[in-house]
Amino acid sequence: MTRKPNILFIMPDQQRADMLGSYGDQAARSTATDWLASEGVQFQNCFCQAPLCMPSRASLLTERYVRDHGVFQNVTRVNDTVPTCPQSLQAAGYHTAQIGKTHLYTHLPWPGGHMNGQAGILHHYGFTETHETAGKEASLRVDSLYTDYLQKHGLLEEYRTYLASRNKHVLEDNPEMEAAKAWNADPLPLPPHAHQDVWVGDYAADWVRSYEREAPFFLQVCFAGPHDPWDAPEEALAEYGDPDMTMPGSFEPPEIPESGPLSVFLNVLTEYCDTDTMTPEAVAKARRAYQANTMMIDQGIGKIIDALRETGQLDNTWIIFTSDHGEMMGEHRMMKKMVFYDASVRVPLIVRPPGGMDPRTVDGIVELTDIAATFRDIAGADLPTSQFQSLLPAIDGQDVGKEVAISEAYGVAMFRTATRKLVVYEDTQEPMQFFNLENDPLEDRNLVLSGGAEEEIKAMMARYARPFLAIRPIRPARSLIERGSMAKNSFYLPDEVFVR
Repeated sequence: MTRKPNILFIMPDQQRADMLGSYGDQAARSTATDWLASEGVQFQNCFCQAPLCMPSRASLLTERYVRDHGVFQNVTRVNDTVPTCPQSLQAAGYHTAQIGKTHLYTHLPWPGGHMNGQAGILHHYGFTETHETAGKEASLRVDSLYTDYLQKHGLLEEYRTYLASRNKHVLEDNPEMEAAKAWNADPLPLPPHAHQDVWVGDYAADWVRSYEREAPFFLQVCFAGPHDPWDAPEEALAEYGDPDMTMPGSFEPPEIPESGPLSVFLNVLTEYCDTDTMTPEAVAKARRAYQANTMMIDQGIGKIIDALRETGQLDNTWIIFTSDHGEMMGEHRMMKKMVFYDASVRVPLIVRPPGGMDPRTVDGIVELTDIAATFRDIAGADLPTSQFQSLLPAIDGQDVGKEVAISEAYGVAMFRTATRKLVVYEDTQEPMQFFNLENDPLEDRNLVLSGGAEEEIKAMMARYARPFLAIRPIRPARSLIERGSMAKNSFYLPDEVFVR
């Protein structure tokens, strides 16, 4: 009996699709992911279920939309009673393992101790073997296998001093310090081997080389970058070089009304992104650091692929590459994610089957969480509660495109078709943004504010928004719009008109 194929799932954090070479960015140094695209299917229009880490990752875990699993911002985790994709893979005979950042539970505030002490959470979710790290920001206080490595090399204190200098929450008493600006790109003052993404790539390659079980593996490798802070070390910046950077298509800040939920939402996020102090020069520097970090991740992916090749496993392994969400990287004078512009919600997705194939691109709309259903299709696993579809038919050239992609976070929902985008405040079902992507591909003109698209908005509300929002969401905390602040302990009472 032939063993089922392995599945290698690679997911950087906050990797924007159009800043990779195979997606058209000439400034990218993404040799390994470009190779995957040359031997697989590249999905041109994949949209995440949330432009924020934990909600997006919870959807991948559960194969549910955000409103149905309850992790609508980075403050809670999936209830233990909810079935998960890794559990179904275990049931199908797979050895499930993870390396790197899962962010399936809240890392800050941290109760103390080492991440190994939290392994029971991931075991319950369906990972037999865990090698977990926190992300960059959380590693300021959270211990893990990665910080153990830094401690061994006498670098942990210097690393955490750097993180503290770049963290808005740490510098609340002096928030105007330039080091903490969202666009700042001061390099990490450590050698490249001490960067978390290099560590993850090396660790995963070693894991592949040492795998000797009879069971096929599902290996999830999650890099911490290129998520901010933009921290490529000097050596990586020098290796990356000084190409002409691809700059934002639009440097116009978002249109912000005087009042209402969109006003609260965008005022909080533009302040968090330091929009008022962002310059083209700062964006170019941040983009160079972001691309250098992407290059480091890509080199780690290359090492993992080499390990598969060396051990004879490459021709029996599916490789799936994607990201949890995108990155604004200066579009509309914003950094980070959390908004529903395409830069923030469109993610790369490349699927290489065992042995490779002639390259193919898919232009139709798909959703990020479709890949979890694809894992199960490969494995012959079942999850009756799934709300998503397998993308395996695309390997054979079949159409897998959807009419609409849906993304949610902070009590806000996006409905994105091939030519239109509607963003809605869920509590009142009030349209916040509407873009005609045919006439305005840069999303500069919000037709909710300027008018002229009332009938189109009405039609999208009726066809997509109201049916999707008809069921009350699981929401165990107050949203950003209700609080009026990024701080999780703040409380904001909207005008009475915005209270359901």
